[in-house]
Amino acid sequence: MRHAVIDVGSGSILLLVAEKSEAGWNAVAERSKVTLLGEGVKQTGQILAHRKADTLATLAEFWAIAQSEGATTIFAGGTAALRLAQNAPVFLQAAEQQGTPVVVLSDVQEAELGFLAVADDAAFADASRITIIDPGGQSTEVVQATRTDGGWVKSFEKSFGIGTLQLRGELLAVETPGPAEIMRASSWIDDTIGTAINPADPGKIVCLGAPGTDLVCVREGWENWRPDEVHGARLDYEEVGKAVGWLMRMTDAERDVVIGVQKGRGTTIHIAALILERMLNSLAAPECYVSIRGWRWAMLNLV
Repeated sequence: MRHAVIDVGSGSILLLVAEKSEAGWNAVAERSKVTLLGEGVKQTGQILAHRKADTLATLAEFWAIAQSEGATTIFAGGTAALRLAQNAPVFLQAAEQQGTPVVVLSDVQEAELGFLAVADDAAFADASRITIIDPGGQSTEVVQATRTDGGWVKSFEKSFGIGTLQLRGELLAVETPGPAEIMRASSWIDDTIGTAINPADPGKIVCLGAPGTDLVCVREGWENWRPDEVHGARLDYEEVGKAVGWLMRMTDAERDVVIGVQKGRGTTIHIAALILERMLNSLAAPECYVSIRGWRWAMLNLV
């Protein structure tokens, strides 16, 4: 049995085709492309025409790949950009008309699925307590939970209105931010987080998605995607902070050609690193671990 899940995110589209075995789900095909669907959405309330076109074209491409790989069920889910945009219904209608329907997930559903993708992952089976950080284009989801004899018990779950594209359109609109812009953005992130997250016992901290995966690939100098080596890799707070410093000094074009950064993420990778750094700071955490398995992995059991 093969299922496919397509994550239509604010920054990129991700495809997962997986096959079920006795040991669980195994990836058969994975694809990722930066389409920046959420660019400008927070500021204008609208999905830009060229971002809509690029995203729909990639959605059709990934749908065709899933079919060619023998997926019997295909699910496409949209996240923050499609929750926020006033013209999201136009995008959804176009997706339906081209035979690639998209279901918009709520922030609660997105956070819950992201949690399950980590909680059920053998790579983190030794953790008795976890804090999951999932930075995105328009929001960042955080979940804290403790493992008990009866299963995981959550103590905190929140979707913060902190995102890479949202910050790029506002406080960090300058291509190469200076100290003043970085300080203002850092202070705003800190104020937005406030004292909501409990730093007393964060347990094992796991970062989902692009910020962690790109920073690991940059550190190792990997031009080609190595999912088995990236998954479960460790990042310490100091190296994330240093990455913020040198990435902020670059232009978009310079960041886009850094070995390890996925093409198209040059406009946001420095901001993603800053969000992760401030989240780790709020938790007084010396390190985090990286998961390449976003909410799409948990959705495999539901489609």
